[in-house]
Amino acid sequence: MHPAPIQPESLCFLNGEFLPLGQARVPVLDRGFLFGDGVYELLPVYGRRLFRFDDHMARLERNLGRLRIPNPCGREQWLAHARRLIAAQDSEDQSLYLQITRGVAPRDHVMLEGLVPTVFMMSSAARVPTPEQRHQGVACITARDFRWERCDLKTTSLLGNVLARQISADHGASETILLREAASGISYLTEGSASNVWIVHEGALLGPPKSEHVLEGIRYELLRELCEEVGIAYNLRPIPEADLRAADEILLSSAAREVLPVTRLDGELVGHGALRGKPGPVYGRLYEAYQRAKALQSI
Repeated sequence: MHPAPIQPESLCFLNGEFLPLGQARVPVLDRGFLFGDGVYELLPVYGRRLFRFDDHMARLERNLGRLRIPNPCGREQWLAHARRLIAAQDSEDQSLYLQITRGVAPRDHVMLEGLVPTVFMMSSAARVPTPEQRHQGVACITARDFRWERCDLKTTSLLGNVLARQISADHGASETILLREAASGISYLTEGSASNVWIVHEGALLGPPKSEHVLEGIRYELLRELCEEVGIAYNLRPIPEADLRAADEILLSSAAREVLPVTRLDGELVGHGALRGKPGPVYGRLYEAYQRAKALQSI
């Protein structure tokens, strides 16, 4: 999954205006540029239809409220802007990026009131896992979760995630799976640098509980629904490092990856018996259910 090249003529939306991406400009005193003081969403688009739009908008509204940034648009307005950008792209499957910062102000850490938020949107061709990655699974490595204490906020301040992702990139792996040490001295699974992480134990899908250390991905609720649909037990509970390493299967989920099997962790094969180092049956059932959901839950 390599980033697509920048297309300067691609249509984007900035502060009420549709214009070519190469012409978009933001003042240097924008707090998003100076402090990373803003929130964002990345919405999957399948067949030019937005997937789980209301869920993404609900999370956007929650995060704006937590940062005390006024929501500059209603849902219908967001939808209208999104559809115009989607229509301007050649690709049927896309990734719609939406970012809102607190706006322009003299450089000061205090969150000044009355600012006009900066609104930016763009859409580009979707980056998806290769057939080989889906068939063989991907390699991941683990690292200490050194990020801050509010990972539940989907903000543009992503340097911790950037540093974490670079660890896996430097080792030729697809993702960095993060472990945070508790007061007991035991390390627990939190998430990946850019994904949620799940394990399978005795046929059940297990994920870390919602907390300030984990971003509540849209796929948390989606995978719960899919598990219910196909008869897979689903539970959120603390997952010690030992359970991660002993898992029958490990899965990643995100807007871009959908659901993806991890078959190597820190150089060791994941799983047991004949399925060791191969995508497992729970992944297979969830992936098929995910594809059905894409057709039913897009607008």
